[in-house]
Amino acid sequence: MGEVEDGSGGRRPIGRLLVANRGEIARRVLRTCGRLGIATVAVFSDADEGAAHVREADAAVRLPGHTAAETYLRGAAIVRAALAAGADAVHPGYGFLSENAGFAQEVLDAGLTWVGPPPGAVAAMGSKTRAKELMAAAGVPLLAPLDPAAVTAGDLPVLVKAAAGGGGRGMRVVRELAALKGELTAARAVAAAAFGDGEVFVEPYAQGARHVEVQVLADAHGTVWVLGERDCSVQRRHQKVVEECPAPGLPDGVRAALHEAAGRAARAIGYEGAGTVEFLVGADGRPAFLEMNTRLQVEHPVTECVFDLDLVAWQLRIAEGAALPPVPPRPRGHAVEARIYAEDPARGWQPQAGPVHRLDIPGADAEFEVPPGRTSGLRLDAGYEAGDAVGVHYDPMLAKVIAWAPSRAEAVRALARALERARLHGVPTNRRLLVAVLRHPDFAAARLDTGFLDRALPELTAPDASFAAAERLSALAAALADAAMRTTAAAGGPAAVARRLGGWRNLPSQPQVKRYRAEPSGTEHEVRYRLTREGLAADGFEDVALVRARPGRVDLDIAGVRRPFEVAFHDGSVFVDSPLGAVAFTALPRFADPAEHVPPGSLRAPMPGTVVRLGAFRPGDRVERGRPLLWLEAMKMEHAVAAPATGTLTDLPAEVGRQVEPGTVLAVVTAEREESGA
Repeated sequence: MGEVEDGSGGRRPIGRLLVANRGEIARRVLRTCGRLGIATVAVFSDADEGAAHVREADAAVRLPGHTAAETYLRGAAIVRAALAAGADAVHPGYGFLSENAGFAQEVLDAGLTWVGPPPGAVAAMGSKTRAKELMAAAGVPLLAPLDPAAVTAGDLPVLVKAAAGGGGRGMRVVRELAALKGELTAARAVAAAAFGDGEVFVEPYAQGARHVEVQVLADAHGTVWVLGERDCSVQRRHQKVVEECPAPGLPDGVRAALHEAAGRAARAIGYEGAGTVEFLVGADGRPAFLEMNTRLQVEHPVTECVFDLDLVAWQLRIAEGAALPPVPPRPRGHAVEARIYAEDPARGWQPQAGPVHRLDIPGADAEFEVPPGRTSGLRLDAGYEAGDAVGVHYDPMLAKVIAWAPSRAEAVRALARALERARLHGVPTNRRLLVAVLRHPDFAAARLDTGFLDRALPELTAPDASFAAAERLSALAAALADAAMRTTAAAGGPAAVARRLGGWRNLPSQPQVKRYRAEPSGTEHEVRYRLTREGLAADGFEDVALVRARPGRVDLDIAGVRRPFEVAFHDGSVFVDSPLGAVAFTALPRFADPAEHVPPGSLRAPMPGTVVRLGAFRPGDRVERGRPLLWLEAMKMEHAVAAPATGTLTDLPAEVGRQVEPGTVLAVVTAEREESGA
């Protein structure tokens, strides 16, 4: 890594730093501070009291409340926390107040060091509308914003965007003119809740374009580094899912133009620290400025791997007044990052909440830093650890997995394999989708644009016959592991398991029966088996033989091929990991519990959240399938809950402001009976 040059400009060294953020980014900053010998302070909401970033910091200060607006968006409270804990600097991370010029000024006015660009630079780029004006004056190509009142059908489709913040929040694609007013209202509400600023604007929506961003790093002495570019085109709901560095298949001329424009943008506003200049690159290869994020990005690890840098360390050094070397390091190899979210892609990206029992990526040789290998490695940046829980108040990202290798093909293959082998027990995740994306022919050939995931989603989430077979085998393994666990407990140790579970009886016996529901697909599996003189006899598994069964592992011989199945039990949930794929089950009772009965046509809450709006329907009204009846807010986003069938709304127990858990009955729709033909 580059050496720090003299030239502090009178700035003081940082002794104790407060991280004004949470989760994975807070842990990322804490790790670098630990390596640099800087003491740390965390802040936490009531929802985050036991979070990993709180456990890792040297000290922590509570911010009373649960929501972002009550806690992480209260700049004055964070400054008071820094002063109370004896911190002399504040790092904002990303999201929350990281691009709030007023907060940056509050930090400086309190006599603290601000680890970020000057407030003037933050303000210049903090409003995307004003940023576009500045970039146009600097000669940076861009998409000109539109006057919402003057948008015509000929301008469609258009994009409604929040002027502040990022992460896709407050962003809406509008394809029908009649929908524009409502989408503007919804975008303002989401932006105000997420960033404390409800300003939005409208611009043309560039279909078929790639999202390419350029990493810059600048000091207070006039040196600006351009550290390559990243392709972030694989997105859902305008939020990035897979990112890579460098952007594959980009013509050299376009790459050079992007780098030159990004450097010009940073110099135009007197930038300092780490920042990202984002562009859309059209199908014709023409770039257009989107925005500048005056902060670190979620996807910064791919740049760190390729350029062998610690960007957080350089943020801290620059804040202390250090000068960058005249020339940046040269890139090496290719890095790809995948974000693991607690969500269900097949059901409208519904966010999930619940416990994290295990989060393990076999082969990861680095956490929150560049892998130690000279040419390749696997990195994990996680916001959660085993024993933590994903709540409903914040973004559902669990972790990022980064693969770095000499070539793109090798990095993609390593990342797909790492995700496939990951032990992710607890809350459901998008892991299977990520593997499918990385192995999709269009991704492999770098045929990318921001619409890729929307187009390919049905294919990527379609039921897979081979995985259905894996589910059945995993259910069998779960049943046998459960029997082994019970036998161990009853018979006094593993030695008895081989004698009793592997034994046989002369007299006919009733089969053992176990029932499981696969999550999140909902497919139910009933396993019926006996252990006979000839070995395992399981209904529907004629070509399967039991080799060995222990409480945590079952080995099966499947048509002459032995497969290991690791099985873990957690409070009624069962997690089975095997070379055939990872499967999560809920163990079901043999007979239904009468207490679980709900009226036919009940519409249950698909996730934990808060009822924020009710539709126009009331009990007794006729409703059509797919029409929204109410809206839930969970993890900073609104989710419409629609009628499951056409019929009569017979009950609507949901109320605005009510917090609900998954499975709570929100409405009851009595479906219309289909008339039989004569």
